[in-house]
Amino acid sequence: MTSVSSTTGRLRRRLSVQGIVQGVGFRPFVYRLANELQLAGFVQNDSSGVTIEIEGHPEVLDRFVGRLRSDSPPLSRLTGLSVEHISADGGTTFAIIGSKDALSPQTIIPPDIATCDDCLRELFDPTDRRFHYPLINCTNCGPRFTIVEGVPYDRPSTSMKIFPMCPACAAEYHEPTNRRFHTQPNACPACGPSLTLMDGSGNAIPGDPIDETVRLLRAGKILAVRGVGGFHLACDPTNDTAVSELRRRKGRAEKPFALMAPSLDSVRKFCDVSTDESTLLCDYRRPIVLLRAKTGHKLSGLAAPGNPFLGFMLAYSPLHHLLLRGNFDALIMTSGNFAEEPIAIGCEEALERLAPLADYFLLHDREILQRCDDSIMRIASGSPRLIRRARGFVPEPVFLKSDLHRPTLAVGGELKNTVALGRNDVVFLSQHIGDLDNPSALGFFEHCMAHLKSILGITPELIACDLHPEYLSTKWAAKQGLKCVQVQHHHAHLVSVMAENGVSERTIGIILDGTGYGTDGTIWGGEVLVGDAADFERFAWLAPVPMPGRTAAIRQPWRMALAYLQYAYGDDFRALDVPLLNEIPATHRDTVLQAITRHINSPLTSSCGRLFDGIAAILGTRNEVTFEAQAAMELEFLAHESKSAMPGNMPVLVTARGPLDFRHLIRTVVEGIARDVHRRDLAHAFHVGLVELFLKAATAARQETDIKRVALSGGVYQNLLFFEEMVRRLREEQFEILTHVQVPTNDGGLALGQIVAANAMASRGSLGKKSI
Repeated sequence: MTSVSSTTGRLRRRLSVQGIVQGVGFRPFVYRLANELQLAGFVQNDSSGVTIEIEGHPEVLDRFVGRLRSDSPPLSRLTGLSVEHISADGGTTFAIIGSKDALSPQTIIPPDIATCDDCLRELFDPTDRRFHYPLINCTNCGPRFTIVEGVPYDRPSTSMKIFPMCPACAAEYHEPTNRRFHTQPNACPACGPSLTLMDGSGNAIPGDPIDETVRLLRAGKILAVRGVGGFHLACDPTNDTAVSELRRRKGRAEKPFALMAPSLDSVRKFCDVSTDESTLLCDYRRPIVLLRAKTGHKLSGLAAPGNPFLGFMLAYSPLHHLLLRGNFDALIMTSGNFAEEPIAIGCEEALERLAPLADYFLLHDREILQRCDDSIMRIASGSPRLIRRARGFVPEPVFLKSDLHRPTLAVGGELKNTVALGRNDVVFLSQHIGDLDNPSALGFFEHCMAHLKSILGITPELIACDLHPEYLSTKWAAKQGLKCVQVQHHHAHLVSVMAENGVSERTIGIILDGTGYGTDGTIWGGEVLVGDAADFERFAWLAPVPMPGRTAAIRQPWRMALAYLQYAYGDDFRALDVPLLNEIPATHRDTVLQAITRHINSPLTSSCGRLFDGIAAILGTRNEVTFEAQAAMELEFLAHESKSAMPGNMPVLVTARGPLDFRHLIRTVVEGIARDVHRRDLAHAFHVGLVELFLKAATAARQETDIKRVALSGGVYQNLLFFEEMVRRLREEQFEILTHVQVPTNDGGLALGQIVAANAMASRGSLGKKSI
């Protein structure tokens, strides 16, 4: 009931605001707006977001609420706003008051934000008291998620709690008109964290840490640099010796290194940068963006061997700006870890774990509480696409079209793992965790879940996991004592892209990746599904072939090449004029062929990823790999060089459901080799032919089901050429297309689909054998 003061005609309202409204200048904005409109009351952080009590004349209150929605700070995001009418108390002032604790936190901690222009001006202004202070920040930028241990988002809940503010910083913090009003990480050289440069034995190096670090990098040294979400390993990318040594130490033979530049102009010295790509590079999240390298650029060829793309990000912390500006046009800034271990975050941890990798350590004493790698993106088919979702994005939620039936935890897959928590109509994905194949990764996996539960106040009643019985995540889920729903891998991919696009109706899914445990016990990966969140059917799939040696076939694509040649030609393939057959030692070749024909350690697979690997080996591109998807990537790079799609050479006949016969794809490649057709043209023809095969399968599914909507998900769609050709052809055939934008198309988006599917399966009672 509305309460009106009989003497003033004023009303009072209590507003509850949810979303990203803490740590982004929302309370100062509310304070200034209320004073501008001459309204009384207060604003307060709580564990649900922000509470506002506002008092004034009705028409002014309406203007306040309208501007609260339209004029809120650019980094804020309102996800809920409720208004309650309460009794007016006759107050005449507006204040920001201390945070209020609650039993069920529902606030959304903001992600880490790149250094803003105002802070950069101060950083390089010799007259400013924060001149060259490497941990400068304000309400509009700086660390957030990575320094938080609890909610509400106030200084005592961050790693900055051990740094009492000096009088000057405290004055800024308490002055509503100041840019640092209620900036929780606020600090300066007099009271905040500081830098130290150390050698590998933990001895401090005298002199200015930044100047000395620049000197060491120019001398070809490798530095471990503590950043926002963890350590980077840095070196000069124009120095072949330094880059080669970093590869040797890190155990990373050929996988591309990430690069950091001080400005767009610097990036343009090495890469072609489109308007969309420049916008993405300059986004406040500052992701790594995959860009086409310029011919003849001056970086070492060892930075990204054999790769026509370079992964560049712009400097996003004040420390990075100080290292790069005026000193380097680029630095290698790769994750501070060995091989596929989690990134190091602590100083003592780094000195121990990274000692064999780095010559020196540039440290600061602002603790990183949540490790968070750099996000990776690219522009594909006209839109930004995530490849790795981490710093800058986490913990922003994905909003669903309808509410979940119960709070749910999803534990993802085995590779590119992320976990997720969902409640009501939101799902929160963790930062990129990585591959769950070592003890340190398991610890990170468990920490991410515990932290998300803590800051979100979600107690799951249901756990969703993969169908694969040997996945570490599946085994972990089965031990938690909650109802656990297993979701088939490719069904989760389908539901993930549907959920992201707000679609709940049955959809055709062309789901293509390297591996996923199928309901029939075989390895899937080249699937045309028809389904919704609760159920699916396998409409069509690549005809299964043996996968000789199981995981050995992933590391050695020539094994799959032999399996595909036998599939296409039978035993006659031994007489083919394919150089690969002479490159593989006869004993190895014969052993693998025996395994294939006798079905020894050779499970059947419909994997599209393995097909790319096999074609790469047949074309002589790559027989063995040093990192995941290397062969498929090099096949794509080869195809990009082609100027001929060889149209009409690949007849495709798909009229009904069932296994897809793709022997014509292999035969076209083999016969082209015999005719001395350029390998790049054969690689391109394979891409185009495979698109046509799945297009015809989707068309057959449309004819049978009358569904005109197709969803694309799975790691194969990281292949830019294949993805854009698939989207182009589906549009030509008048399909509605669902693709990923908010989460990765690879297994990094799997947990989203698991949550939505598990809820639907549990509520519809369609668990069957999928529940454990």
